[in-house]
Amino acid sequence: MNQPLFPGGTAVSNLQVYDWEAPDGLHGGSPHMHCVSTEAYVVVAGSGEAHTISSGGFQVEALNAGSVLWFSPGTIHRLVNTGGLEIVVVMQNAGLPEAGDAVMTFPIETLRDPDAYAKAAALPNEAADHERADAARARRDLAMDGYEQLLAAVEQDGVAALGEFHQLAAALVQPRIARWHEIWHDTVAAETERTRHQLKALADGNYHHLAGGEVARTEQRPGSRLFGMCGRLQTWQRVP
Repeated sequence: MNQPLFPGGTAVSNLQVYDWEAPDGLHGGSPHMHCVSTEAYVVVAGSGEAHTISSGGFQVEALNAGSVLWFSPGTIHRLVNTGGLEIVVVMQNAGLPEAGDAVMTFPIETLRDPDAYAKAAALPNEAADHERADAARARRDLAMDGYEQLLAAVEQDGVAALGEFHQLAAALVQPRIARWHEIWHDTVAAETERTRHQLKALADGNYHHLAGGEVARTEQRPGSRLFGMCGRLQTWQRVP
């Protein structure tokens, strides 16, 4: 039995938001957006803010323990840590964010060059923790450069100013779409189809799938937390 999936291929991780000071004096991670995946934040500790740019313009949402915030695809979001901010992240389309669904708000000239974007986005995952931290901070600062340019453009011209960023983001991820389809077919589509069959079976008076109910446990992946875009990530894996 593989790790269970909800319809939508839901994934869960724990995020300790970076407390690194950014160029604007606030503390947090790299602004970015997801191209096809909806994301939810469930705040479990600390305080902070989510700064977003979307069809609703620029918004600031206060975050405290118990806060829940959702982002649909296309929402640029930035987490600001004002004190021990820790979040459970619930992500749609498990596998797609890991396969490049997120695009960071690097400056336009970087977004126009796929090789430059890939170099700026990559972290030296085999390096020591302090080296990866330095690279993640540099990546965050570059994303902040582009984010501040985007924010200024939106404040001047409205949300239509996001058009070029969206166009360039779509061009960056286009080479990955074939692989995304494979992941989606094997996870999201398969689980949705399973639910369709179960609904039909129940409507026909067939309840035999209920006899196969199981419990699955996951455990923290070994090693130190990953360096994500917004903070240090803890993920889980299926217990053998």
